[in-house]
Amino acid sequence: MPKVLIIDDDEQICKILSKIFRGMDYDSSYQLTLKEGLNEISSDDVDVLFLDVNLPDGNGLEAIEIIKRQASAPEIIIITADEDVDGAELAMRSKAWDYISKRGSYKNFKFALDRAYEYRKQKQSKIKEKSIQRRATIGESRLISRCLDKVSRAANNDLPILITGETGTGKELFSRAIHNNSKQSQFEFVVVDCTSLPEHLVESTLFGHTKGAFTGADSDKTGLLKMADKGTLFLDEVGELPLSVQKKFLRALQEKQFRPVGSKKEVRSDFRLICATHRDLTDMIKKNQFREDLFFRMFSMNIHLPPLKDRESDIEALALHRLSAQKDLTRKNPCTMSPEFLEELQMYEWPGNVRELINTMYLVSSDAGDGSTLFPHHLPGHIRAFNIRNKFNTLNGNDTSAKIAYSKEKTAGNKHKFKAHMEKTKYEYLSDLLSITKGNIKEACRVSGLSKSQLYRFMRQNNLKNI
Repeated sequence: MPKVLIIDDDEQICKILSKIFRGMDYDSSYQLTLKEGLNEISSDDVDVLFLDVNLPDGNGLEAIEIIKRQASAPEIIIITADEDVDGAELAMRSKAWDYISKRGSYKNFKFALDRAYEYRKQKQSKIKEKSIQRRATIGESRLISRCLDKVSRAANNDLPILITGETGTGKELFSRAIHNNSKQSQFEFVVVDCTSLPEHLVESTLFGHTKGAFTGADSDKTGLLKMADKGTLFLDEVGELPLSVQKKFLRALQEKQFRPVGSKKEVRSDFRLICATHRDLTDMIKKNQFREDLFFRMFSMNIHLPPLKDRESDIEALALHRLSAQKDLTRKNPCTMSPEFLEELQMYEWPGNVRELINTMYLVSSDAGDGSTLFPHHLPGHIRAFNIRNKFNTLNGNDTSAKIAYSKEKTAGNKHKFKAHMEKTKYEYLSDLLSITKGNIKEACRVSGLSKSQLYRFMRQNNLKNI
């Protein structure tokens, strides 16, 4: 029987909705606080969630992202007594299924529930359109699996793709995965590094030129757009593409034809576009640093790659892949990782992401030598120093400061402020988590779904020590 959960502080509404949903052959339950609701979601398989906005211990809209991080996140329907347009917009941007006013008919609730569950069944039963060749895209975490699902969908159409994420998360790698699994795979994958395009030769590099078009143009030159004909054009760091060229590139993207510098004839090129950036293009648009029309033209699908610190479960597989690749390269016995070495890898926050991890593994295995066992001692000094500082800050933290800070907020008349309330809620959750798990960090990570680095960071922020 499909499971429905209601999180609302109005118990009368909860009881009415639960009775209605049970009459529709759904298993329905309710919780009156956000904390209890989140606990039920993490411990039970919930298919559809009806979530109130204003709860005693938090804001439902703010909790959407937390809920979405669950292994089998429910479809979320926001319910509220306040008809807040901004709240509705935020809910839709957060991929909530619907936004319903409590003042409306109960038929709206029944209709939304049936539709949301029908969508969920289709989503869960849907077989992937194509089993993709992953090659170097390593990882089985929930976050990376979602990205691979999008790669599969992207490989089966010709829509422009925008890949975002921090530097070093593997944007070009995922772009190649899309190309290699698409119908364009038998043609060229042309990489354009927009950060290295010479300012005075940007148009010539992209569109090509004819002999004599400018000083130094001694012969005709084919542009990168033409080289990508029938294949894939990958614009890396597209945010660096000069504004002066963006308009001409937009036309080439729309019409699939352009005029090389100095030419009177247009050239056709039927390329598939994939762009990548670590910058916030929407913010650049507001500052008139990027064309809005170009942004929407290339934003048919977005794949956002998570930072490595949020993919702790993938770190071991990535490290082993690097060691295996080095064996293939050198034909020597690969190094092995001691449990202590792996724990240090998983504790570090990896600001350089996968690229930094791969480079680190290459460095330590080269220094350790053929067939060695890797220990924390082999790691670069800055990684060991960061982890030591992290451990000491956590172990020596004073848990009274958070209580004092909250007490000051309360006495100052701010007890109903959202930020102060959420800080207290976080503190209480972490305190309970460490108490229940008796300070076992590994068990606390399993229960909470947090990585070690995230848990240590939250403990540090809330001045909690490991009991």
